[in-house]
Amino acid sequence: MTVEAIYGERLGARIKELRRERGLTLEDLAGRSGVSRAMISKIERGEKNPTLVVTAKVAEGFGVTLSELLGVEERREVVVVPRGRRMVVRDPETGFERQLLSPTFGGRGVEFVRNVVPYSSTSGEFPPHRRGVEEHVVVEKGRLRAVIGGEEYLLEEGDALYFEADVLHRFDNAGDGECSYYLVIVSKGT
Repeated sequence: MTVEAIYGERLGARIKELRRERGLTLEDLAGRSGVSRAMISKIERGEKNPTLVVTAKVAEGFGVTLSELLGVEERREVVVVPRGRRMVVRDPETGFERQLLSPTFGGRGVEFVRNVVPYSSTSGEFPPHRRGVEEHVVVEKGRLRAVIGGEEYLLEEGDALYFEADVLHRFDNAGDGECSYYLVIVSKGT
């Protein structure tokens, strides 16, 4: 799916649906996510297409993964995610691209993602996840600067990194071309 299929009315409707299911007001969600009430209202009405980082903040406000916020697939024992049907979200401001490689099961607790960071770009700063969320990163191509809780780590192709993700974090392309890395997000206790 493209960013156009995810953002706009579909994302707004999903946020409004989750907010109402959980009995949250716009103010409640704004307080939990750090995204303004006005922005959430505009997203819900399909008037504003949020950045990937803003969408991640809203997901954290609900206590769900980004993939769970963007859409849940029917659960089966074996699920094939064909390349052409991957959920792909591209941030219009940075060009940062997130390709979901795993199916999105509510409450499953594990996400497998391939991220692509264009030359001299960044993922943007992601908010801290709730306690118990871990991220595992391995660089597929290029050089990646991971900024985890204010500390910088420079990773080369094939290098791996693990961190407890309840801190601010972002990933910058530190090389001469495109950078891609795999990310596994594990939510313990879900």
